[in-house]
Amino acid sequence: MVCSKSTASKQLTFIDLFSGAGGMSFGFHAHPAFQVTAALDGEFGKPSSGKGKLGCNNTYLANISVSPIAVDLAHIEDHDIESIRMQLLGGHNLDVLSACPPCTGFSRTNPNNHLTDDHRNSLVVRTEKWVRILSPKVLVMENARELLRGNFSHHFRVLRRSLEEMGYDVHASIHMLNEFGLPQRRERALVIATRLASGAKSLEDLWMGHRVEEEATTVHRCIAHLPKITAGECDTLDRFHVSPSMNPDSLIRLRAIPRDGGSWIDLRLRKDGHHLMTPAMRRYVEAEDYGSHPDVYGRMAWQRPAVTIKRECAHIGNGRYAHPDQDRLCSVREMALLQGFPETYKFGGRAMSNMYRHIGDAVPPLISFQLAHLIHWMFSGIKPDIKSCVLPRTSLHPEDIRPAERAWNRQLAWLPEPAESSEKLLASV
Repeated sequence: MVCSKSTASKQLTFIDLFSGAGGMSFGFHAHPAFQVTAALDGEFGKPSSGKGKLGCNNTYLANISVSPIAVDLAHIEDHDIESIRMQLLGGHNLDVLSACPPCTGFSRTNPNNHLTDDHRNSLVVRTEKWVRILSPKVLVMENARELLRGNFSHHFRVLRRSLEEMGYDVHASIHMLNEFGLPQRRERALVIATRLASGAKSLEDLWMGHRVEEEATTVHRCIAHLPKITAGECDTLDRFHVSPSMNPDSLIRLRAIPRDGGSWIDLRLRKDGHHLMTPAMRRYVEAEDYGSHPDVYGRMAWQRPAVTIKRECAHIGNGRYAHPDQDRLCSVREMALLQGFPETYKFGGRAMSNMYRHIGDAVPPLISFQLAHLIHWMFSGIKPDIKSCVLPRTSLHPEDIRPAERAWNRQLAWLPEPAESSEKLLASV
């Protein structure tokens, strides 16, 4: 395995597994105390496309100036990890390891995940190999809520037990990220594990005594300032403020949907509504069973946070991803801003649909910058001013932070011991 190291000199080393478009790394890259030493990602796109097709490593390189190692992390072995330790760390232990395996197999948005344990879920347990060999002082992991509370949360329970046996203090909790300033209702599990004497801290600890003004997390604050464009049009000053073209039927349907928060459900109130609906929509209406389907062909609402931006956000038929009052899908730039990327972020890859996947797969940099400050606090013992934890060029501003008027609604994941032994599951991956 060939590795390359940046020449920049910083205090704390950082390696990112499943690095994607750099959402987790960028927060640490933007913090002066951290050196992004290496990143690894197999660039898997759609299940049918295979390894190397997603193009996210180009996005990572364009923004972080580190070329990720293109490798399938499901098959990397101990000697590969040891090679990384020797080449990039000079045989020394790592300071911070980020491991954010794909959330696709855990997420409740896929109904099969309630019944079938996706093979990718075992990547959570394989993190033990990296921790055992690299011996990081801190491990950070982000994933869907179901990592901690889903039908297949045993993968994390096994990892947690292994970490604790190696002497790590493990903090695992579930968060609504709009509480920390993200303009999106995104519920995620965050795990911090450490061997530092300070013990593991959480984002609630970082934000203790403070809160974000609700107006700062609205769609309006985030994207209303961008120039108007039509479907298929690109802004002349920003090539990522571009939205894909739409077929005539989809465009006619979207034009009929009320602005500022409407969805296809509202078509029922129109005389021509039945004609405008797809066959699937008509079946839901006849059965009077809508479930989560009202979000399909839905418009975002100006004065609320966006819905969760998922990896398949490149079509209005996949969720509430239409612009509040323009007849099109939110642009790549708009979706990136809503996901907490700074307005200068660049996206690589040939296909626009993959750019949307880069965004939906990512840890929001607005949040990872806060995690970098949190972890630096764990190393230094000095708590940062919360206003210094605001990532520049995003929708959140330091003046949006106010004294807290209530305590945090903390959702700790106190997990029972696994029924299986850690040795048994670790041997199977």
